[in-house]
Amino acid sequence: MINVFQPSLGEEELAAVAAVFESNWLGHGPRTKEFEAAFAAHVGVAPERMVFINSATAGLFLATELLGLGPGDDVVLPSASFVAAGNAVAATGARPVFCDVDPHLLNPTAEHVERALTPRTKAVLLLHYGGRPGEVAAIAALCRARGVHLIEDAACAVASAVDGAKVGTFGDIAMWSFDSMKVLVTGDGGMLYVRDPELARTARTMAYHGLEQSSGFTAAKVSHRWWDLNVKGFGRRVIGNDITAAIGSVQLRRLPAFVARRRAVAERYDHLLRDAEGIRLPAPLPAGHESTYYFHWVQLDARIRDGVAADLLDQGVYTTFRYPPLHKVPAYGDPGTHLPGTDHAADTTLLLPLHQALDDTEVDTVADALRKSVEHRLAGLAH
Repeated sequence: MINVFQPSLGEEELAAVAAVFESNWLGHGPRTKEFEAAFAAHVGVAPERMVFINSATAGLFLATELLGLGPGDDVVLPSASFVAAGNAVAATGARPVFCDVDPHLLNPTAEHVERALTPRTKAVLLLHYGGRPGEVAAIAALCRARGVHLIEDAACAVASAVDGAKVGTFGDIAMWSFDSMKVLVTGDGGMLYVRDPELARTARTMAYHGLEQSSGFTAAKVSHRWWDLNVKGFGRRVIGNDITAAIGSVQLRRLPAFVARRRAVAERYDHLLRDAEGIRLPAPLPAGHESTYYFHWVQLDARIRDGVAADLLDQGVYTTFRYPPLHKVPAYGDPGTHLPGTDHAADTTLLLPLHQALDDTEVDTVADALRKSVEHRLAGLAH
């Protein structure tokens, strides 16, 4: 099977985990701090504003709490987004207000976001689809002008940038995902960035039970009763640990090579499929934009998309679609909402295998199978 997602792990990561085992300190410790600092340097922010957590989903829930979202608040987010974003908003009692996206790029424009703003809008929660930055700079400017918080769900965009500024640093809060299907992987894990230094300190406290200082050996150096708790607010345990942080540090060093290979795969697909009948490719990136190349997709006639996916699966090529529209989720969506760009994308888009372990022969196999299936299915429609 040619997988749509696949991590790249090897001897370096094993050696890093072995070193953690030898240290006999597996929890939140020095390697976590090292990873936070290295990732902060990667995106160009101060390390004290970065918190390594157990998932980007935990970061989404923390963000809604940090901003005090609740009943009476509206949060604008694209319907073409992962269900964790909708869940994080709805769980607070705030109302998710879904905006449309460009039907071919699957990112919202600033105009899409602006049309969805209401007098009760307290935040915008922006996804960078497939690792493409989209109109993040314009959306950030819009949010600042309207006095609205911007949360960047940068789960897919660990290496994306606009004019040298890393995605995730345009808004007030951001989170990246390092789960087993991402580009930089730690098994499970994520990173949370909070622009405001005081709110960043609060985030770190909330991520570890609300403790303002850790108990145990470290506290024993400064207190004669190191087991006492100093809790002034509620929290939970969503911090990362030194095992996953050690893997992440290695993966971060390998990230440029990962992204370079993914870019080469995407460019090869585009070259092989550039004149294929019935296959629409994504538009080129705008000048100054850098993508993580997390997704690479094609768009097909809605009448054949599912059949093509089935044909490819029969030939050992796994494809998929991300993300089913949130405005149709029964728990908080509204099926009556009219979002034509999102609905078109959901009916026509197919994600092709894209990971750094793909070789050129596998890319050629996927492109050839796709081209032949589309030709066959279109011929069937003609009859």
